[in-house]
Amino acid sequence: MDRAQLADFLRARREAMQPEDVGLPRGQRRRTGGLRREEVAALAGMSADYYSRIEQQRGPVPSEQMLASLARALHLNLEERDHLFRLGGHATPQRVLREDHISPGMMRILDRLADTPAMIMSRFGETLLQTRPAVALLGDETRWPGMARYMVYRWFTEPSARLIYPAADYPLHGRIFTAQLREAYTAAPDSRAGEIVDALLAISPEFAEIWRSHEIGLTHLDRKRFQHAELGELELYCQTLFDPDQSQVLLVFTAVPSSPSYEKLQLLAAV
Repeated sequence: MDRAQLADFLRARREAMQPEDVGLPRGQRRRTGGLRREEVAALAGMSADYYSRIEQQRGPVPSEQMLASLARALHLNLEERDHLFRLGGHATPQRVLREDHISPGMMRILDRLADTPAMIMSRFGETLLQTRPAVALLGDETRWPGMARYMVYRWFTEPSARLIYPAADYPLHGRIFTAQLREAYTAAPDSRAGEIVDALLAISPEFAEIWRSHEIGLTHLDRKRFQHAELGELELYCQTLFDPDQSQVLLVFTAVPSSPSYEKLQLLAAV
């Protein structure tokens, strides 16, 4: 670990960022450019004291998870992220198997959607990042460990994963999730998709039955129904933006203006 270079690199990137770049208000009392240490710490999900000690060249060696969080907070590209890992004394993440890094462009777009339900997902259905309204609508989908991080796995193994949809839509969603997994599996059977398929075949008869049907090409409709515990049913439109370099997709949920669902979306911040 090169403490001096790590501290200099983080400081340089922090000072090059502006509050607007990460969806933060500038405020009238800000006299210098760049982000404050406590702002970077909050974006990375760590304490301000922990981050300050890194920039001060003291404290423990940052873990891979901490470095990955800092890379996201500072909107680093892949080359910059790899450089950060080397300075922190860790091997660079494998770009083929590890797909939790979000491109700076995607991060900037998501930051501009702070008041809208939006989320970034990997090609295997892992939720990488959500706006606060998306958490209010769908729950925190980034909290799951291990294989449960993938939506298709939770769908067939965790009953609570289905509660965000009306019960009448369960069969269709199961078929769509399975078809999307098959597409990823066909493209790269030795990837994470293969691990998900093997795990589900071993524990879910429902998944095994749908998998045997070999359905392909099924996709979610632009208009989807959601079931919220406090707001009831919402009918939302889902717009997608695909990042081919990272094989990730940005989902943005909106409602028709003046509709009941639109009014319910305005209440998400309260609940």
